[in-house]
Amino acid sequence: MQEKQGTAIIHVLGTTPAPQRFPFALVDAQVEIRKIGDEAADADEPSAGKGGAKRPPRHREECVATGITGSDGRYSTLLPEGTYQAYATFAGASGSSAPFHICGDDTIDATVELPLSRFTIAIAQTHCRGEYAAGDLCNLQYKKPTYVRITWPSGPVKTVALFASGATVNSLRPLGEASSGAQEAYFSVLPTASQAFLLGGASPGAAPAPTGLADDPASVMVPVAPPGVTSVEGGLSVSLRRSASFQTDDLALSAIIRRAADAISFDRYMDFMNWIFCGDRRNDSELSGSYLGQLAYVDGRRFLPFTDTDAYRNIKAATEAFLMANCCIYNPLDGEASYIADHVAIDPAQLNLTQVFNNYLGSEKILPYLAVIRAKLQDERIKSSDIGGRNLDKSGRLTAWQLGNRNSWPIDPTGGDPVAACYGILREKLTCPCLLELIWSYWNEEGMLIQTMNVITRRFQNMRSPGANDPLANLEIDPLRPLNNLIWGWVQDEQHRLSVVRRNYEYDHHYGLRLAGKAVDNARTADSRSKFLEAFHTLLSTLAAFYKRDDDTTMVADGFPVLNALKEAHLILSQGAHNQFGDLPSTARVEMLMLQWILARPEFREFIPTRIMVAYPEPWMDRVDAMKKLQGWTDTSVLHFRNLAIFGEQVILGVRYGNWNSIFEPVNAVNWARYWRPQVQGYLHAYRSVTGVDLSVDVTNARIDATMPSAHLVKRLAEQRRSA
Repeated sequence: MQEKQGTAIIHVLGTTPAPQRFPFALVDAQVEIRKIGDEAADADEPSAGKGGAKRPPRHREECVATGITGSDGRYSTLLPEGTYQAYATFAGASGSSAPFHICGDDTIDATVELPLSRFTIAIAQTHCRGEYAAGDLCNLQYKKPTYVRITWPSGPVKTVALFASGATVNSLRPLGEASSGAQEAYFSVLPTASQAFLLGGASPGAAPAPTGLADDPASVMVPVAPPGVTSVEGGLSVSLRRSASFQTDDLALSAIIRRAADAISFDRYMDFMNWIFCGDRRNDSELSGSYLGQLAYVDGRRFLPFTDTDAYRNIKAATEAFLMANCCIYNPLDGEASYIADHVAIDPAQLNLTQVFNNYLGSEKILPYLAVIRAKLQDERIKSSDIGGRNLDKSGRLTAWQLGNRNSWPIDPTGGDPVAACYGILREKLTCPCLLELIWSYWNEEGMLIQTMNVITRRFQNMRSPGANDPLANLEIDPLRPLNNLIWGWVQDEQHRLSVVRRNYEYDHHYGLRLAGKAVDNARTADSRSKFLEAFHTLLSTLAAFYKRDDDTTMVADGFPVLNALKEAHLILSQGAHNQFGDLPSTARVEMLMLQWILARPEFREFIPTRIMVAYPEPWMDRVDAMKKLQGWTDTSVLHFRNLAIFGEQVILGVRYGNWNSIFEPVNAVNWARYWRPQVQGYLHAYRSVTGVDLSVDVTNARIDATMPSAHLVKRLAEQRRSA
């Protein structure tokens, strides 16, 4: 039968002289454990003394283990059942423990104390040599430092340290040189609790690092005096803060969308057009590079079969190049980290924007939502060139330009895999989707942007309006200025632009939205997102309720309702991302950007009676509002429609391209909601101004308004005309 064993833990402590008796855990102390046994007197000696009295037994000791203490000043070993005594030596001092008994399967702690006769401790309230005086560490005060100096003789001990639980200990630089034959170490002790546990450490080598200090029986418990009472006069203010969040990788998508929205804004487009056509070189560093390459590519491939349309053709090519160069940008705006920290309530020190982008996009630089779609098409190749992506001459051969610039084309014209050239997934569509939404065009069209240009071009062609009086009867656009030729090109190219019927069908396919009017009354759509408007308005209403709770600093707002609403809206949106989804939104954007730029021309300030003192953010807007006044259309300012277009696009992009169906943590939805709060609340305000419907009201016991916006607009126009 195997002999039972127990564990012996030997604590080797050095103590300073009385009255301090401060303990030090001794590192690398020599330990010897001896077994103690009783035996009778020697056989040649009588078993009893005079008078027959018995002689007390003598102890027989046997060394059973030796070793050295570790960094915690302890030595442990397994011992069989029996009685033992521990001996230790350190720096010339020696001592022994009290006898201890080991029973099977138990653990025994034994302490060997060695006198550190020449160790002294001095304390002070300031770290000045003249202030240190002999004392003990029994006068600690909460959050107030006490400075400690430990002095010991030169010799085997090289390092002395001080450790604490319930207090912060920092090692300080020595004050000058110690006296001859002595060494010094300085520390500051800052109590952080109502009591502190202190223990020193001494080592002949590297600095000791005791562990398990709080429950070490050798540590000294020191009560900490509370801070003194400070009288405060005057008023006291107490404030609460909104609950903090933490970094999530999908913040990168919000930063990308915000960057893309800024890049294709009308202000940037106006700067680009002025740079190209008006000689404005203030933005050379920003607008050169990719813009020039895209412009040269598009301008060489766009032609019109009409005379005197070069100016219009150049504007069309420049607008398309602007959109191609900016609709896919995967880097954040300047100051994005501070924007996220302020809006999402994240500690800026913990926000690593580069890490967020790398984690979110991965090594392939693909949005996670599109990576899921790619996984469904694993059997399809990735190709870099579209079908017909080569320039051919009349004989079907590659043009001389392409042969001379084969590095500019993804397919090698002299070889390569012909199957890969014709079949597969387009790399550009997968890795760099154009971040724009058709809802931008929808709201601008509802704001009468297209209709404004239509009545101008009708009058330009000498067509009278259907009413009794033509509001534009006196419109005279002279041929001496370029606006005349631009409108000529616009009229000539009408057959190559999107019709209102095509846009209306696509609005219904994407969002279940439809225009109202004679031209689109008989629309018969094959696939409508009839549930999207209800899902989107539910999301907006949920966000409005979330913001109210999130502003209440006495509670933590629940993010699950927002997450569930995002999942539902994302699912419906993704069902409409087919057929014309890849081309019609960008084509509509090009045409409407051109319209805005043409209407922003200074000539229209003379032709249309605009209100100069109204501060519109974009110069084309007062022309549209003036035309609405002339024609008797809705008196709601185009500013609200423009806000619906801009804010709605950014919010829906975040819904569409977020990988919401794979997310189950509400913090992602909370971060998204906080990031897009200005846009969401801007959309809610603009929608109420346009339709009269407030989506932010509490609808706990009512149904979400999912009426077509065009129906609200028709109703409000009728009310306007009845009250006129």
